[in-house]
Amino acid sequence: MSGFFPSDIARWALGGRDPNEADQTNNNNGVQDQSSSSAPLSEEEMRARRMARLASLENKSSIESDPDGTKDNNMEVERHDAMEVDAPCSDVAVNSTKKNIAAAKSTNDGVAAANVVKNETAPMSTEPAAKKQATKKPALTPSEKMFRKKSQLLRKVLLVSLNEDTPGAINLNLTLDTTSTGATAGQEKVSDWGVHQIAEILASRLSIEKDDSRLDMARGGGGNDLIAYLCGCYKRSWEEWRELQGKKRVEGDEELLSILVEMRGQVVSYAASSLMIPDLFDLASDSTLQLAKALTTTTTDPANSITFDVNGKSSSFYYCLCEELYSQDVDSFERVISDVVGHIAASLAKCETILDEGYVSDEAPLGRNALFLTSALRELCSHKKATIAFTKMKKFCLPAPNTAEASERITPPIPTPPPGATAQQIQLFQMMQRMSNNSRTGYIHRSGPGIEKQTILGMVLRQGLPESNPSVSASFSNAATRTKKDVNQSVERYRRALEFYQNKCNELVKQLVIAGEDARKMVIRWFTDALLVNVNAGGTRPDRTKVSSTEFLLNLSVVLLKLCEPIINDHKKTLLVDPGFVNSPKDHGGVYDLAGNDHLPRLGENIDTNKPYQPDNSFIPFCFFFCSRALALSIVPEASAFENINYHARRTAWTIQQQNGDVRSDPRLNQILGIQYSREIHMMSPGYVTEIFRFFNMAGGVLLRIDKDELKAMPEHIVADYCSVLDYGAEFTPTLLSGIDFGNIFRLTVKLLSKDYANLVRNYNLRAKLGDVLHDIFLPSSGDDRSDVPRSVSCDPLAGGQPYLTSDKLAQETLAPSLLLLYGEVEHTGFYEKNSHRTKIAKLLKFLWESPEHKPAFRRITEDKTSFQKFANGIVNEMNDQFASVMERLPAIRTVQLQMANHQEWAALSEEDRETITSRHEENEQQVKRVLPLCNSVMKMLGFLNTDKDIRDMFLLPEMCPRLANMLLHVLTKFIGARGMDLKVDNPESYNFRPKDMLQDVCVVFSSFAAASEFQLECAKSGYYTPELMGKAVKTCRKLNLLIGESMELFALLETKVAEAAKLMAGEEDLYEDAPDEFMDPLLSEFMTDPVLLPTSGHIVDRKTITQHLLNDSMDPFNRKELKLEDVVPAVELKERIDAWLKEKRDARMQSS
Repeated sequence: MSGFFPSDIARWALGGRDPNEADQTNNNNGVQDQSSSSAPLSEEEMRARRMARLASLENKSSIESDPDGTKDNNMEVERHDAMEVDAPCSDVAVNSTKKNIAAAKSTNDGVAAANVVKNETAPMSTEPAAKKQATKKPALTPSEKMFRKKSQLLRKVLLVSLNEDTPGAINLNLTLDTTSTGATAGQEKVSDWGVHQIAEILASRLSIEKDDSRLDMARGGGGNDLIAYLCGCYKRSWEEWRELQGKKRVEGDEELLSILVEMRGQVVSYAASSLMIPDLFDLASDSTLQLAKALTTTTTDPANSITFDVNGKSSSFYYCLCEELYSQDVDSFERVISDVVGHIAASLAKCETILDEGYVSDEAPLGRNALFLTSALRELCSHKKATIAFTKMKKFCLPAPNTAEASERITPPIPTPPPGATAQQIQLFQMMQRMSNNSRTGYIHRSGPGIEKQTILGMVLRQGLPESNPSVSASFSNAATRTKKDVNQSVERYRRALEFYQNKCNELVKQLVIAGEDARKMVIRWFTDALLVNVNAGGTRPDRTKVSSTEFLLNLSVVLLKLCEPIINDHKKTLLVDPGFVNSPKDHGGVYDLAGNDHLPRLGENIDTNKPYQPDNSFIPFCFFFCSRALALSIVPEASAFENINYHARRTAWTIQQQNGDVRSDPRLNQILGIQYSREIHMMSPGYVTEIFRFFNMAGGVLLRIDKDELKAMPEHIVADYCSVLDYGAEFTPTLLSGIDFGNIFRLTVKLLSKDYANLVRNYNLRAKLGDVLHDIFLPSSGDDRSDVPRSVSCDPLAGGQPYLTSDKLAQETLAPSLLLLYGEVEHTGFYEKNSHRTKIAKLLKFLWESPEHKPAFRRITEDKTSFQKFANGIVNEMNDQFASVMERLPAIRTVQLQMANHQEWAALSEEDRETITSRHEENEQQVKRVLPLCNSVMKMLGFLNTDKDIRDMFLLPEMCPRLANMLLHVLTKFIGARGMDLKVDNPESYNFRPKDMLQDVCVVFSSFAAASEFQLECAKSGYYTPELMGKAVKTCRKLNLLIGESMELFALLETKVAEAAKLMAGEEDLYEDAPDEFMDPLLSEFMTDPVLLPTSGHIVDRKTITQHLLNDSMDPFNRKELKLEDVVPAVELKERIDAWLKEKRDARMQSS
């Protein structure tokens, strides 16, 4: 150890100063100390000399008397200040308004004399007044007064006296041999002492053994706790110093101030030496644990905080102690900090939740209160050098990847019951052991569980309120029987506790970050490891033996959000987010790798990684991108899980009701509700959720300002995550959306959906989510809308409160065609998902159609034929696939409803049969509720869109018109058929089933196309057409008054026109009866009118056939190779032969007729 060796400390402990300084005071034998010039003694010799010295001090003080009268209690009071000695109590009550009170000294026979008060006394004794005498002693000399003041300082600050018994102070029985002062010939000497004896006095106090009963005498003296005692001395010396400084100076005050300064210095020095050499004093054997306890109690007892002083933290006991340790020996300083952190970590490792109030034990020497322990770490880091030492610890970060230590498997120990556990608790622990035997496979050191259990920060951040913890689950037991107010109170109570703990975590991380570049690098490395080992935490069911707990990941996102707070609040800092961070492996540490098993998808392809990364501020991009990644691993999967548990609770309650069960007492529902409410603690925390909303709006601004090449390099999850979070917010926390600016998110969403960026973002699921955001957040709520999102959220405050959808310039130009394109693209998102997406897109289109600002855009949508065909194809597909399914399920639903209503019939069924019927019934209901809103929206959308001639002409194209006519007639048969209008179900509104409204929407579309000959012909060709169907439809419309005026006339005219077209078509079909096979479409067996060659397979099909096919499938139907419509080649020669053959057949018919 460099600097201050153990032998030096021992010598210094005797002399009170640095052994390298010349000692100018006398030792006990009156001989000048020559330690600075003598040969250095060994450590054993110095320790022996120290013990001998302390023993001689104790022996001497025990046999010496008090020749100087220092126990004299008679003191003239000249000035009331902190240095005066209070007069002892007597048998006479003294009037408080009088001055010059003197206390009489005890007589030789031990009888106390009465106090004398000038001018006025109040006799309190029954003895005659003549027998009460007061003896006035001669006035004290200045030296005697000063001696008393210094003795008072010892009692007040160090809680000791030299050789007198005083309440609240320890009698050291110590006599100091110093030069006498204030003595003349024939007088007793006053044993005075000064600054240079402070070290010896303090050493005598610290040398008391742990089992010495005197330690219990000094109130606030710390008992056996040496560090607590020294900290108290330090604080009391400051208090006395400040009090002296605030009063008018008198003679001797300068010496008193010097003594107080020396006391502080010696207190700090002895504390440092006790920590460096724990066996220096018996009381210092566990000095690092004592320091850890002192840091821990800072939260519970701020008045005695070792890290705070009224003059500032730099004058606190802890700060000065760290400076002293560091100046003496850096290695020892780092060892002390490491030991202190080790004690805190040992206790943290035993904490399970933030609610733990566990006992102190060998395994948890500081108890099991995570809040106090985290606060202790935060206080430890209030000194920058201590923070740096903390980050240098081996357990601060995980071992480097691909090392033997990183691959080490760690098996958790078997839990043991706490001391004094009840029989029930012991039984619970034994059950937990049996349950964990099969899962005690342990975890790899470098893994999710490893970082939260083997690193200090991980131990801090893993604390939370896990739903599986008995304390948490018990708080929400029997949830179905409790009132919502009662449950909310429990949720709020836990939420406050969690947020308070998270604030301490934020403070700790902040202290680590601001400690300097070296500490910050270690913090960044820890965050990098935390994200790397949890790369799979965002999955539906992550493997908890490989990834961290939910509590850890949520707290991780909380602290990173806090680091991003300045970026969110300051636009200038937002501009410092450099997008090149994600392309710099040296900076992101592998979190945003472009290749490998754990690579993260980007928005676009062909990423340019050659651009140098030279940020103006490297820490801001780190905070931004790592925070976004942490949110992807925490709140995003948690939002999905919360939605699932919420749905599960509703479905379970419905099932119990259908079975005539008791919802309030059902154990399954109570368990599910308990989980749901425990998750509401963090998932509905206003502070956490709103900060996430604000972060993603800031992220939207970052992505908005970068160019297209930089945008395509951005991680795809940032866009997907803000969609998921806002979707969650709209459903579960709509009120928290109020008051937050979402302008950046709106503009980015419109930009990414626009035609210019359609080829950049090719993930159809992501594009569908963007459409959902526009609907859920930015579509103004209407009277018939059940959305709880405040209308103000959808309005732009910078545009006078107008909706973003109508006021934004880019939206006015691009959004309508973008949504039409998106409607067709969501075909690729999945069977169930596409229905929801299209329902929302249809509502958005209706709102835009009714807005004058978007009329020009709608008129331009026909310019892109391909995009419009995808949109139109999506409409036809939905109605063909979904509507028929709904109409088949509605009768089944009605049948079960009637069956359940007949209690006798229902009870006669077996339990198994009832469960089977109920399960199938639930499935039918869910499907109908999911599909019917889309069917309703599609019909309404077809109605308003086709009022525009250009759009109507697009639907009349050869590849679209046949499918449109078939779809409309198919729907018509369901309502006009034999039992169509008689179809009924209980509570039809709950299924969005409104047959009259739907029939009206269908007839409106028919009337829009009634005058088009192409449509008339395709209706006649349809297999669903019959003259009776059209006639009955016209009569029904008139009867129910579904159409009026011109619309009704057109619909009635359509009946006649279709009948005429059917006759004409019958004659045309006769021409094709003997057509050559090469003229027939190989897929549909229809006569081809525009044959084209497929270059991928060499087959020839009709153009309208392959066009319809490619709208749903991008592969060649004959060999499944990739095929685009623009790749097909007109079969010119075949077309000429078909036309010639057809002309010849028609000419022949004309001649015969």
